[in-house]
Amino acid sequence: MKKLIYITVLVLTCYSCSKLVEDINDDPNSLTQTSYDNILTGAEVGNIILQTGETARRAAIFAGQYTGIDRQHQGFTIYNVTTSDFDGLWYDAYVDTYRNAITAEQNIIQNEIGSVSQGITQVIQAYALGTVAALYGDAPFTEAGNIEIQDPVYVEQTELYVGVQSLLDEAIINLEAGDGRPTGGAEIYNDGNPTLWREAAFTLKARFYMQTRQYDMAYAAAQNGISAFENSLYAPHGTAQDASNLNYQFFAIEVRQADVVVSEFMTSLVQPGTSNPIPENYRGNSKTDETARFNYLFEINSTGVQPNTMDGFAAQTASAPLVTYQENLLILAEAGFRTQGFQVGLDALNDFRSFMNGGGYMANVDMANVNYAPYDTSDFASGGIENPDGISQENALLREILEERYVTFFGLIEPFNDMRRTQDETQVRVPVQPNVGNELPQRFLYPQTEIDRNENTPSPIPNFFDPTDINS
Repeated sequence: MKKLIYITVLVLTCYSCSKLVEDINDDPNSLTQTSYDNILTGAEVGNIILQTGETARRAAIFAGQYTGIDRQHQGFTIYNVTTSDFDGLWYDAYVDTYRNAITAEQNIIQNEIGSVSQGITQVIQAYALGTVAALYGDAPFTEAGNIEIQDPVYVEQTELYVGVQSLLDEAIINLEAGDGRPTGGAEIYNDGNPTLWREAAFTLKARFYMQTRQYDMAYAAAQNGISAFENSLYAPHGTAQDASNLNYQFFAIEVRQADVVVSEFMTSLVQPGTSNPIPENYRGNSKTDETARFNYLFEINSTGVQPNTMDGFAAQTASAPLVTYQENLLILAEAGFRTQGFQVGLDALNDFRSFMNGGGYMANVDMANVNYAPYDTSDFASGGIENPDGISQENALLREILEERYVTFFGLIEPFNDMRRTQDETQVRVPVQPNVGNELPQRFLYPQTEIDRNENTPSPIPNFFDPTDINS
């Protein structure tokens, strides 16, 4: 990490988010002269890039949701990846996000701003590090936030997850203390609301427990997670070109827009009618109509099926999902099923379907095309509408929950995490198939910048198809 620690941590260079933090630096080389609120804003913009930019798009390609059809993204689709392909993604995590959040916290402590502001920075740190743990495995932890340490040590993936959970616990305590809310406008997600941040922290705890298969802990954390759609953590976007939704920037503005389309597999799950490329995959039935969701997520243009940049998922001003009510509901469904039994899982799934039946998270919804009626036990019995192939009732329910997660988290990082987490559950996993060969991707590669400059980088370097420890 030698290179990273000497790079100015407040200048955001990816995907044109600079206008969100225009004039962020008084002196960009002197963090001590920069107020915490500017640094906090920088960390949050960095996190938007990390969670909804190229890292998410790359994860979605590896999870079978996107297909690259030209240039570099075509290579990613056939698993032609090199360590240098991940240089910028590592920077997004450790510099634009984590290091900014660490610096903001230090500034808050030094200036006695208060516990709520500190708790928010801790949630952002944990969010970034948990994402790194999931994608890369072993990775730097506390030493990565110390600019005096040029070669931060790597901690094991499981230890990193433990550290992330502890950091979220500390954040929750600080958020519950209720003092020292950030300056108005400095915190761009929730305007410093400690209640909303506390709920987001619990849902993040649940997310990371899901990744480590600690389903009982995930279920318990989700009980305190995001409790309403309006409490969700979303990334704000605006009408200025470089403040636009990052998917809008990629698919509607940038010259690379023709590089990527939605995969036929992903399309087939939600496209109604005769144009469906794999009709037998369609999720619709007498209780489910996916027309509205297809129209929200996708548009059909001269390139193929791509994210809806007009009035849906990738619209210019569309807020991007980070930590949401819909995720919390689906954690309750899957973790509830796995730890509490069939009925708890079914009830939680129906809570999600009730939410969707009212329009859910869809911005442009035509209610005439919405139907998510509640399922009952018979729907998952052999021969039921959710079990035409006669697997066990329990497996049929879990299969539906996992498929719902795959569709709901379209274009984000979690489908890649779910794919690897459930890869051995052959009857219920979403049946993503390798694009080439017979192996699915298992991790992001350590970047070449890290290999070249940090003597603690693991050796031998794991390859693209080596599972991380939690998925071994």
